[in-house]
Amino acid sequence: VPQGELLVLLGPSGCGKTTTLRIVAGFVEASEGRVRLGERDVTDEPPYRRNIGIVFQSFALFPHMTVFENVAFGLRRRRRPEAEIRRRVGEMLDLVRMEPLAQRMPRQLSGGQQQRVALARALAIGPDVLLLDEPLSALDAKLRHEVRQEIKQLQQLSGITTVLVTHDQDEAMSLGDRLAVMNEGRVQQVGPPEALYRRPANRFVAGFIGRGTFLEGRLAGEGRFVTPSGLVLACAAAAGSAGATELMIRPEAIEAEASDADAAGANVLDAVVERATFLGPTVEAALRLPTGEMLAAEIPAARLAGLGSAASLAPGAAIRIRIDAASAVPIAADGT
Repeated sequence: VPQGELLVLLGPSGCGKTTTLRIVAGFVEASEGRVRLGERDVTDEPPYRRNIGIVFQSFALFPHMTVFENVAFGLRRRRRPEAEIRRRVGEMLDLVRMEPLAQRMPRQLSGGQQQRVALARALAIGPDVLLLDEPLSALDAKLRHEVRQEIKQLQQLSGITTVLVTHDQDEAMSLGDRLAVMNEGRVQQVGPPEALYRRPANRFVAGFIGRGTFLEGRLAGEGRFVTPSGLVLACAAAAGSAGATELMIRPEAIEAEASDADAAGANVLDAVVERATFLGPTVEAALRLPTGEMLAAEIPAARLAGLGSAASLAPGAAIRIRIDAASAVPIAADGT
């Protein structure tokens, strides 16, 4: 993990994310491999010698200590001078906008405020690495969105190398400079969020990151995919996709077209609406093609309104769509 990066370990429950984090922290002994912080091998060192800051899922604030004393705890354990402690705690509380609440007890704080104090406590010791274990799971949806933006800003301001564990895709995509998708104890793919979303390395990553339709079939020459029903679709010429047996189509890659759209165009198809759900900015629709395949579409509501068809996505309604060929990605049989 490069200096200053925020890496997210993402995957389903039980895939090994938290175990990996606990190995880095020193709470779990590694059965093989080494843990290095820069040039320093810390594999055999106890947690307190690794200079790592940790924020737990439950925040783990000391209930009998004030906000100030919670943040000062690690510095006092390191026997820092009192003047330095007061200066450093003040800096951290100012960074997380909690300085006015320095004398409050944890029970007097909201969930979001407790999260900020936990972050300030972890950063106060000047750690080489910050580890965040599902730091937002205890917060409600609205607060989770606000606090994750604060975490990203704090990480960028401090410049500290950070590893965050989550199973929440939105959280991972919004926070991570890079994502490491894990499954059954193994890293499946590492890269920037957009790269994993648009060019997944295998079927697991494709299905775990975002949503999509997966059509069975085969490649028929570069840039063409054929399903068993005979449907031919133009697709991305993805590297390593020889022998592809599935085609991934993201919901937003399906565009609604006017009724007089050119039916001879690439990937322009007639479809029938099976069901549709209005979600404000978008309409989620399940569409059935004449050849029998089902597609999951996410169509901007404004686009439908512009076509005068916002009210026509009722079950049984006919609609003409276009599938963006660049966003239709072949997934190879061997999982690459």
